[in-house]
Amino acid sequence: MNEDSAHFPPVDPVKTGIKGCCPRCGQGQLFDGLLGLKPRCASCGLDYSFADSGDGPAVFVILIVGFIIIGMVLWLQVNYGPPTWVHILLFAPLTIVLSLLTLRWFKGILIAMQYRHNAREGRLSD
Repeated sequence: MNEDSAHFPPVDPVKTGIKGCCPRCGQGQLFDGLLGLKPRCASCGLDYSFADSGDGPAVFVILIVGFIIIGMVLWLQVNYGPPTWVHILLFAPLTIVLSLLTLRWFKGILIAMQYRHNAREGRLSD
């Protein structure tokens, strides 16, 4: 990541991560499909091999989407008391859609933050 010789203006990691754009130029696409990364940026040529978001995005998605869905389930149950099949019919698709959407956002944001802060895997000095 330090071998960049071109000068690019800094981009906001949150905006580029949510849009799924390149963390260096903010123009090229980061994702190939839903969650897979492209090998490099089509606009500036940045190699995405440094990007490893790990399990971080999944943890955030579980906590945030879980909080929202469980709150909605409890509210619906307390106020209307529907049968279990209504909960399954409403909240199973909602959970899946929200999880996939936010997983893409958080993965993009964490990769953009990795690039911005030059984050790397921990190494021991020899």
